[in-house]
Amino acid sequence: MKQFLSRRDALAWVFGFACAFGMVGAVHAAEESADMFVKRVSGDILDAIKADKSIHNGDVNKIVVLVDQRVMPNVNFLRMTASAVGPGWRQATPEQQKRLQDEFKTLLVRTYAGALGQVNDQTIVVKPLRAAADDKEVLVRTEVRGKGDPVQLDYRVEKTTDGSWKVYNMNVMGIWLVENYKTQFAQEINAKGVDGLIASLVDRNKTNARAAK
Repeated sequence: MKQFLSRRDALAWVFGFACAFGMVGAVHAAEESADMFVKRVSGDILDAIKADKSIHNGDVNKIVVLVDQRVMPNVNFLRMTASAVGPGWRQATPEQQKRLQDEFKTLLVRTYAGALGQVNDQTIVVKPLRAAADDKEVLVRTEVRGKGDPVQLDYRVEKTTDGSWKVYNMNVMGIWLVENYKTQFAQEINAKGVDGLIASLVDRNKTNARAAK
């Protein structure tokens, strides 16, 4: 399974995860529009990264804690994983589905952990929202601005039954995360089945862990 982005683009993806999955209080989220949700949490999470030298330097253990405590409650990761796996998700047993979610999360964390050390003076600019007030699924378009050209960074977010927002997909420079992994995962499933995909993710995560050391 190949890494789909260059190191130059990895920082943009880090901003994607950071800003989409940052610290969100349920009470505040229920009162916010989708664009205000993204704008607020982007500032919160970037401050958290800059304030913690271990996270800023790519400490994987610290990043895993950050993801578990502050990321996962604010993303529909079940939907994200199921969409990335595609038709194979319906073939998977509950145990296989759990393994897929766990390994996919580990893959994302370890793939982008190293780029956190590059977070410096970048900012996120949220573009005007094109959505009706009662829309349940919304596209929020932003740009990452810092040194060099601005980077396109878009989010697909959904409104939950309690009125809060959750992210289920994102796009950096024309590449949608779910669709990109869907192509890779489909190849694995077609060749070796669901267990083959799980084994491939496990191997990839072990390789990334060794590289981090």
